[in-house]
Amino acid sequence: PLKHTDLHQMLALLRLSWKLQRSAAYQHLLAGVIPESARFVPANAGVMMGYDFHLTEEGPRLIEINTNAGGAALALRACHGEPGLTSSLQRRLKMMFEREWLDFCEVARPLRTLVILDENPQQQALYPEMKHFVDWLEAVGIAVYIADPSDLVADEHGVSLAGKPVDMIYNRHCDFYLDDMAMVGIRSAYLARKLCLTPNPFVYGHLADKRRLILWGQAEKMAELGLNEAEVRLLQQIVPRSRLLADLDREQIWSERKKLVLKPVARYGSKGVLLGKGMSRKRFAELEPAQTLVQDLVPPSQITDAEGNSFKVDLRLYAWRNRSLGIAARIYQGQVTNLRTIGGGFAAVTLV
Repeated sequence: PLKHTDLHQMLALLRLSWKLQRSAAYQHLLAGVIPESARFVPANAGVMMGYDFHLTEEGPRLIEINTNAGGAALALRACHGEPGLTSSLQRRLKMMFEREWLDFCEVARPLRTLVILDENPQQQALYPEMKHFVDWLEAVGIAVYIADPSDLVADEHGVSLAGKPVDMIYNRHCDFYLDDMAMVGIRSAYLARKLCLTPNPFVYGHLADKRRLILWGQAEKMAELGLNEAEVRLLQQIVPRSRLLADLDREQIWSERKKLVLKPVARYGSKGVLLGKGMSRKRFAELEPAQTLVQDLVPPSQITDAEGNSFKVDLRLYAWRNRSLGIAARIYQGQVTNLRTIGGGFAAVTLV
């Protein structure tokens, strides 16, 4: 169950993040701390964003934002009982990809070829979901392929797959800033505006890089960017206090560790996340200060099934631009969200 008031706050945060990434003042502020690939401003936004929340008695708390949010097909099955699209979702999916394309090319040319990109996609746990996206998008007239970067020929002149020009890449790859050697050609095509890449380094650098949570918690700086009092207050309330370990007294953080969670700023999928209460002194000493986010711990909410088994719960809001595409709960046991808990996975959300 999710309260209407909590959902309204989550949607307000989504709309505010869209406002921020489009703000010239915000872009200027970040220009000195993000890579070149993220300073490049593309014409299109970023599909299938994921906003992850924990629920508290005081309302939702934003845990992180993802630019390659997976699980949409599983969430759809949980909510509707089957993996196919409802007519409403089908229209929204078609509109989302077509709008990304039109924003990019600025002419009325149909989107012909789309590649869903990931590293060794057949080995990914969510490969079946990628195949669902192929079915869904081909049903609306788009030729779709799943590929690894090594399958593509890419340079500043464009991208092709088996000799066919690629119009758009739906990027599921986790090299968010296109730094890896395997992504150099794609990066060149993207920066030369020869490829529509969605999501892209711009949206990652301005929203999903965990270091942005540090900035969002600084009320004075956010007010200087033109946010009104209600918007600043929303960020203060919904974003847990987040700091960089390099800026803190390590001994003090160690003494407070049971109330904290420590995360690598550039990793994904809960990899490397450490709950302070279970962290050893040796592991703490190994953390790279400039690459470690220290965040106030916001425990997930709990539910119990009919057999008495206890599960943790977080919520993922799928989004595009400033619009919600849907919301689903993720049910799990253990330290972090996973898709391996027996009896866990995605679940439907009921508004109350």
